[in-house]
Amino acid sequence: MATQSFENWDKDGEVLTAEQKQFYEKNGYIMLKNVVPQYELDRFRHRFQEICEGKGVRPEYTIMKDISIAKSEFKAGERAITKLQDFNNDPVLFDYCKYPAVVDVVRDLIGNATSNLMSMHTMLINKPPDTGKLTSRHPMHQDLQYFPFRPADGICCSWTAMEWVHRGNGCLVVVPGSHKGPLHPHDYPKWEGGVNKAYHGIVDYDPNTPRLHVEMNAGDTVFFHPLLIHGSGTNRTEGFRKAISCHYANADLCKYVDIKGTTHETTSNEIIEIAKKRFAKRGIDLKDIELDFADIWRVRARPLDGNRANL
Repeated sequence: MATQSFENWDKDGEVLTAEQKQFYEKNGYIMLKNVVPQYELDRFRHRFQEICEGKGVRPEYTIMKDISIAKSEFKAGERAITKLQDFNNDPVLFDYCKYPAVVDVVRDLIGNATSNLMSMHTMLINKPPDTGKLTSRHPMHQDLQYFPFRPADGICCSWTAMEWVHRGNGCLVVVPGSHKGPLHPHDYPKWEGGVNKAYHGIVDYDPNTPRLHVEMNAGDTVFFHPLLIHGSGTNRTEGFRKAISCHYANADLCKYVDIKGTTHETTSNEIIEIAKKRFAKRGIDLKDIELDFADIWRVRARPLDGNRANL
């Protein structure tokens, strides 16, 4: 196997300079300007609006609502849906995961030009105006908490702003360098206004930890490591804040691991139950079947070039 680029931080990649790669290696993230053009973002926005209207909705989509909005007058449409997940088989949105300017950067960070990459986890985030309950914020967390595959250095997220993202509408907040630490225990934070489903946060996270707000214009993209501690703030504006993201894994390197007895178990049990309920709605009874967390990810994942390799 060819040497992977994350073992060669002092060398230029195909699109990233050695300096850019070293910034990522040191900080656990890098933000690049103008990665995705506006016309592509418009396509993704239009497709999201179609899904919100019930057009071309696939059974594997995970459609989420903010807990405070779900109880409001917004029962349907774009104002009701705050996150769309699992769009790997969508004929339009999967184009984001395959977009060359995104994929080329990912290859420089977790592989090389010939690496088999998998799109593991996809999201279009429609962060809502906060209702006053502070439920639009996302607790500080590490994405590796949700992933039963390793090594962590073979995983990378791309997160693209679909519009101006700033502190007022709840931009990403990161703790630079935190990816060099361990995976911390996660659970639901004990917030007075409640927490959205599966929005787990680091237990006993110190809010005084130095952190950086990542403000971005439409098309700007931040790439980050799955151990990077990050979250997002409250949307204090009247509009929704949209972003689209994909977690990639280098399928030549990553393999599923046993998560029994680890911090993953609570998260995995919750996601497995969600999956069983979804199958039940389709008339498939899995309540007495023991699903493995890796099974969920095998179904979710999609190779970029047709080769699944280890995943």
